[in-house]
Amino acid sequence: MALSLSSPSFAHGTAIPARFTCQGEDLSPPLIISSVPAGTKSLVLIVDDPDAPDPAAPKMVYVHWVLYDLPPDTVALAEGLAPGKMPAGTHDGLNDWDRTGYGGPCPPIGRHRYFHKLYALDCLLGDRGPLRKPALLAAMKGHVLARAELMGTYQKT
Repeated sequence: MALSLSSPSFAHGTAIPARFTCQGEDLSPPLIISSVPAGTKSLVLIVDDPDAPDPAAPKMVYVHWVLYDLPPDTVALAEGLAPGKMPAGTHDGLNDWDRTGYGGPCPPIGRHRYFHKLYALDCLLGDRGPLRKPALLAAMKGHVLARAELMGTYQKT
């Protein structure tokens, strides 16, 4: 089976519940990881929004969450996972609010897509501090064994 990422709170392509957004409690959603390939030494999770600021005229990809060096035996990330409460060895990167940790959907206009991207790597990246997405992607280059994606949508009410 292929690497898989899912959530008990929303299915791929459906709306993310408000509790995981700026209009709710801004908690990270629970995530389930399965079928990690043999030889995986670490996992990376990046959550981003390619529809910023307006899905009709996107200008940037907005990064909501960056985690790296998750242990390969991680099978779930709990709801409301805060910096410092990650699985042992996990490192936080910086999101586009210039902070570590999860920042939930908060689109200024329209319905946006939020991609939860999971990567299985053949190495540990080591503590490189709070990396931003571009630096993390560069560090991962040539080390990705598999990739999984979960996409949810959100529009403010």
